[in-house]
Amino acid sequence: MRSRSTNLRTKIIALLASLTALWAFAAWVTVRDGFNLLGVQALNARVFEPSDPLLLELQNERRLSLRYLGESDPGQLQELQAQRARTDETATALWDSVQDWRTEVPASDELEQRLAELKTELGQLVQVREEVGRKTIDRTATLAAYDEAVDGIFAVFDALGGLDDDQIARDTAALIDLNRSRELLSQQDALLTGAVSANRLTVAEQTAFARLVGAQWFLADRTARELAPTDRTRYQQMVDGEAFVALRTLQDRVLAAKGEDVRPPITAAAWRAAAEPAMADLREVILAGGEDIVARATPVAVGVIVRLVLAAGLGLIAVVASVIVSITTARSLVRQLERLRGAAIRLADERLPSVVERLGHGEEVDVAREAPPLQFGDDEIGQVGRAFNRVQETAVRTAVEQAELRRSVRDVFLSLARRTQALVHRQLTLLDAMERREHDAEELEDLFRVDHLATRMRRNAENLIVLSGSTPGRAWRRNVPMVDVVRGAVAEVEDYTRVTVRPLGPVSLTGRAVGDVIHLLAELIENGLSFSPPQTTVEVRGQLVGNGFAIEIEDRGLGMSGDELAAANARIVDRSELNLADAARLGLFVVSRLTERHGVKVQLRESAYGGTTAVVLIPRELITVDGDPGGSVDVTAGPVAPALPAAAEPAAPPAADPVAAPTAAAGDAATEPTEPTDDGTTAAEPEPQAPRLTPSGLPARTRKRQPAVAAPTAELAVVEPPAAPAATEEAPAVTDAGLPVRVRQASLNPELRNDQSEAEDDGADDTARPPEQVRRMMSSYQSGTRRGRTDAARLLGGARGAGGAPADENEQAT
Repeated sequence: MRSRSTNLRTKIIALLASLTALWAFAAWVTVRDGFNLLGVQALNARVFEPSDPLLLELQNERRLSLRYLGESDPGQLQELQAQRARTDETATALWDSVQDWRTEVPASDELEQRLAELKTELGQLVQVREEVGRKTIDRTATLAAYDEAVDGIFAVFDALGGLDDDQIARDTAALIDLNRSRELLSQQDALLTGAVSANRLTVAEQTAFARLVGAQWFLADRTARELAPTDRTRYQQMVDGEAFVALRTLQDRVLAAKGEDVRPPITAAAWRAAAEPAMADLREVILAGGEDIVARATPVAVGVIVRLVLAAGLGLIAVVASVIVSITTARSLVRQLERLRGAAIRLADERLPSVVERLGHGEEVDVAREAPPLQFGDDEIGQVGRAFNRVQETAVRTAVEQAELRRSVRDVFLSLARRTQALVHRQLTLLDAMERREHDAEELEDLFRVDHLATRMRRNAENLIVLSGSTPGRAWRRNVPMVDVVRGAVAEVEDYTRVTVRPLGPVSLTGRAVGDVIHLLAELIENGLSFSPPQTTVEVRGQLVGNGFAIEIEDRGLGMSGDELAAANARIVDRSELNLADAARLGLFVVSRLTERHGVKVQLRESAYGGTTAVVLIPRELITVDGDPGGSVDVTAGPVAPALPAAAEPAAPPAADPVAAPTAAAGDAATEPTEPTDDGTTAAEPEPQAPRLTPSGLPARTRKRQPAVAAPTAELAVVEPPAAPAATEEAPAVTDAGLPVRVRQASLNPELRNDQSEAEDDGADDTARPPEQVRRMMSSYQSGTRRGRTDAARLLGGARGAGGAPADENEQAT
């Protein structure tokens, strides 16, 4: 299985290596035969040829030594010494031929060992020669000593290697055995020569002669059956000849003589006349057989040379040609495959992403132009290339079709979201009118809850609009105080009572970014509330920094691990398209899209309380620091309106119902002056009418209910610094929204003002009111507060209209 992952070059190199190894093996087998042939020739020339004369000289020296021991003629000693000189001369020639690198290279270990043993045995003949010269050794011991030296020569013959031909090897072994038979005949000759010279044949010599004759004829008969047909014919003719017949007769006569120290039954001349021709004929048969073996070995040697040329020469040429063809073919295949791979990589990394990006921008894409066919030839690689052309064309066409499908689905979702948003706007307007007409506390509480649910529905509809790549319809023309922006965001979450808003300072947000920032903060606050225990709070605080305005949303929940924080921050800064498979991260995708529009930065980090802190950095160009009351934003510009002066408030207890007030804030914060219709457009708002004023310049209270224009809210859990007292009567203190700060009993006549001590005494005497009465009083107080804020908003709008400013300057715009 591993070979499938190996590249093409490696596979071709492995194939060439296998082919080279196969050629090397065949060449080695053939070359080995060639070396064997050379070795046989070298050993035959440098070992066999010098040792064969030594064999003959040893046989002659043995016969003369035994004859010398049998006679007392001093002339025999001179002839023996001359023979010894000839033996030493042939032995020296043998050692000179053996001790050469041309013999040592092809010689085997066994041959070297046999040669060493032969040299040792020849060295032992020196002592035998001295004893023969002094005649201190008998003929039997002398015969045995020379027999050992001759056997050493035959051992060398046996160790010589031969050709790798079984028939030639068998014929060679048969000739060597036939030569051994001649050696046995030579031993008989030496033994009888010594006995005839001494004219005495001992019992030991009789036994030795009988053993030698039996061995000689047994070995000759056995070898004759193993000889080649030609050699067998020669041998049979030799055996049937006169010399061997006479030899057999003399051998029988000697074997017939028995007894102790009997005289030989034959003469020396008769034995020499029979033995020498017989040995000469036997040697001729051996030499003729050797020549036949050489003749038959010549074709074998020629075949070895031919195989060597074919395997080593032509095989090498074939291997080189295969290597060249394989390399050129591999390069061609690799180039085509590299082109195919490069085209696939460009398609995956450049062309398809470019097509998808252009489709995302709404551009038209020509499939034929974006997927031009590539030419790879007509071979198998070309067929793969044509298949790849179809693949890339299909891929581009599929990307175009998928982009069109996503665009259609996005348009459908956007249409549905726009319609839902328009319906929710109408629902909020209707709920606001119903809240204004309702005086029953319980019913009003339920209306506030429905109002809050509708506000959350509006945020979900805006989420769908953001996911569809469009912009929600809410927008403001003028700046909005940052505290109202945060309150509007808090009003759009479910568990708003757990949110604590810290003082944010006199800072306003550019109107074009108000809706998106409210939405962004609402998503982050909702996440903090969802992933923290219900008994904990989520704290929102903000301050001016060097690069803008930083808002921190800190929860005290379970928190996130380092990897999860890194993944969430990466998701926020990622500008890629929405991955529908990651539905659990839709809130982060919405935050990412909202931050992209205005350059807002959001980062999640670990809180000191173990939870998570979301830091929202609003750019400097979107922030305005409120320098004077005239520069403050209109209360209708944001979803939250600040408190009115005391004179504009109805006479009601200074507290609000803890459930109804936040609910009203949620519903009122979602109410806007402009709302999209069913088709996604914005309906025109009627011009506000200037309310009737009192002599003090404040709006007069009227029983007639005006249509809802602004989004009235109740106070949330906001911690604000106490209002500074007025420095002078000419410059009274104002709130962040530009309204005068209420001063207790400031608008009453001096006669009607009460002492603080008296008020405390009266309060001490008051009895506790029933809960139902308190709830009705709080509801009446809230309704009066809302009406007062609405009248104040109309008053301020009318006053600016009378001064030359456009009457709808502070209204929302889509």
